[in-house]
Amino acid sequence: MLDDQARFIDRNLLSGGSPWRLLRLPGGSRAVAERWAGGGEVRASEGRFARTLVQQGLLHLVLPANSHVDDVDVVIPVRDDAASLGALLASLVDLHVTIVDDGSLDPTAINECAERFGASLVRLKENRGPAGARNAGALATTRPLLWFLDVDVQIDGPLDVLGRLQPQFDDPLVGAVAPRVRGGDGATVRDRFEQRFSPLDMGVRSALVVPGGAVPYVPSACLLVRRNCFGAGFDDALRVGEDVDLVWRLHDRGWLVRYVADAVVTHRARATWRRWWTQRVDYGASSGELARRHGTRMAPFRADAWTLFAWISAATGKPIIGARVARVARDRLSTRLAETTDEPAKVAGELVGRGMVAAGGPLSRAVVRNFGLFVLSAGLHPRLRRRALAVFAVGTAWRWRGSRVHLTDIPLAVADDAAYGIGVVQGAWRSRSLSALKPHVTKSTLGLREVLGLKPRAGRA
Repeated sequence: MLDDQARFIDRNLLSGGSPWRLLRLPGGSRAVAERWAGGGEVRASEGRFARTLVQQGLLHLVLPANSHVDDVDVVIPVRDDAASLGALLASLVDLHVTIVDDGSLDPTAINECAERFGASLVRLKENRGPAGARNAGALATTRPLLWFLDVDVQIDGPLDVLGRLQPQFDDPLVGAVAPRVRGGDGATVRDRFEQRFSPLDMGVRSALVVPGGAVPYVPSACLLVRRNCFGAGFDDALRVGEDVDLVWRLHDRGWLVRYVADAVVTHRARATWRRWWTQRVDYGASSGELARRHGTRMAPFRADAWTLFAWISAATGKPIIGARVARVARDRLSTRLAETTDEPAKVAGELVGRGMVAAGGPLSRAVVRNFGLFVLSAGLHPRLRRRALAVFAVGTAWRWRGSRVHLTDIPLAVADDAAYGIGVVQGAWRSRSLSALKPHVTKSTLGLREVLGLKPRAGRA
């Protein structure tokens, strides 16, 4: 079916996708897309068009739930956590499970747990970390699909979850699939915050996983991977961020990665405040090494140069400048759409206006997520205080969009962002690179002379 965020604009323009794009649908393509939006089947003659929309995140195949456990090897890395392992294995009795003991100090307890539930066991004498342990499990198994599970994941109805994930591999280009990972049940303030804002939760909407898209990566806490695309697997050198690295390498090799939000598992919060804080810092710190490998994909935020300038103007009390940029961008787009749509000015105004406005929240969120402490520091200056605090408030509150605010969440949200931001700085220091701290500003088609209302230079259109 068509993505629920896709929209028809005028007679033959379709907007949406991941990342967002505007497509012109020639001939009878709109009628075909509208039929798919209503749940219609893809006919044999429509395969190429369907493939185009699938790979741009505009079309999602609806496949009947089905699981084939004999095609799946479950791989669980663990180190000295026999209690959690036992609880997870109790729910996986119908599956082929391989446990990787990643250098446990008490291997006897892990061995007894494996024997009790009839699971295979791979013992590593030295701790290799999650990436190395998962790779060892993959090497010790042979089935066509690898289901990586963290030991602190909880699954109610694993066959149901598998039945929602596995059919995605009917598409031969799909290399990996992940469910939604929510915070586990618990009565503490930390547990309740994790239920709403787990760092592993990629949201309520299923999507194609694309760097820079609505879902830029998926965690390996629960990840189903096609073996013949797994290759060398996770990078053993990465102790954190190895899942982001794998997903992006799969994407670069032409494989599709899908996020299926209606399949849900849970992942419990860290047991202590110290471990909770350390987890967030480590996630931020991983950005330095990931930026060294993947460049601007790890930029704290990305924006068109003039969109960024417009919002900076608004934040500094000069909204007229931003309005001027929006007006010029609207006029330019209207000219380009003149032969494509019946009402180019109306369509251009809608697209530019929505795009400019929609950029504000994510930009402020990204600034606070990565540079929140610097924003608060700027708030100490009398002349900057009001604007800095406004940016901080909007960026912090953006995570609650569409949901109820719980007062106990506010200090945790600030601490969450602070820990991540500290980690980003640490990662930049360790990698000796500022790449993870540098925004990715894309070049605009608008020129400075256009924005200023000057005539183009001689010899230029």
